[in-house]
Amino acid sequence: MNLTKLNLPEYNFKFKENLIFDEIRKKYIVLTPEEWVRQNIIKFLIKNLNYPAHLIGIEKQIKVFGTIKRPDIIIFDKKLEPIMIVECKKTNIKITEKTLNQTINYFIELKPKYFLLTNGIRHYCCKITNNSCFFLKQIPNYNEL
Repeated sequence: MNLTKLNLPEYNFKFKENLIFDEIRKKYIVLTPEEWVRQNIIKFLIKNLNYPAHLIGIEKQIKVFGTIKRPDIIIFDKKLEPIMIVECKKTNIKITEKTLNQTINYFIELKPKYFLLTNGIRHYCCKITNNSCFFLKQIPNYNEL
């Protein structure tokens, strides 16, 4: 598989045929373009921004308006409350207001303080306060959440 260069530092991964090893789930996962973005953003959060690996959940099932949803990544605080949702798109998906609005439903159930939307090239991180969304200049370090 031809792996797209992302706007993130380069990391070492374990590969097996068309699989990539997920250090959070401790198993090999099919390497799709979206999974490539997800694995890289996870490494970035852990290695560069001090996000504890044990407080990261991947595709955890939640119910929104009676429908089962699976956010790409949920970051939990030390009390195991969701503090950030990360939505990953493949690199050829443009991040637009429409893309952002499609993922807003996760807030209804989880009520996190932060949201990160990335396609591996562009990263948009928002802080949510009083039902308002404020775009941040950079993704905060875990200790700043």
